Amino acid sequence: MTLKNYILAMSFLSLVCWVAFFFVAGMVNPFTTSWLGLLLFYTTLAASLIGTSSILGLVFRFFFKKDQAIFNSVKNSFRQSFLFSIFIVSVLILKSFNLFSWVNLFVLVAIFAILEIFLRPRKIK
Repeated sequence: MTLKNYILAMSFLSLVCWVAFFFVAGMVNPFTTSWLGLLLFYTTLAASLIGTSSILGLVFRFFFKKDQAIFNSVKNSFRQSFLFSIFIVSVLILKSFNLFSWVNLFVLVAIFAILEIFLRPRKIK
């Protein structure tokens, strides 16, 4: 798959995910819905954020980090967008259960920083 096809496919699928998210957000009442409604809400939000931030990260890398191979840029931007969207959804879930505090935020940031360190590809010497 070429870079152009990847960007077009990701853009189209991100748009579809955002439409699905706004549809679910408009239809789901968070106070009366079951766990399925909340699961759909958070899943569509995560998918929308993954697609959008992956494209933005790739564009940022393409213009500002020209020394990196395109394949590596795609992998890195997707990995980081996945972690970013899971972080945002985790914060929103904590907020919905009234568990959001600075301590929990610090723990989440530490967990995702450690995940990024361990998931980052290592250079073999």
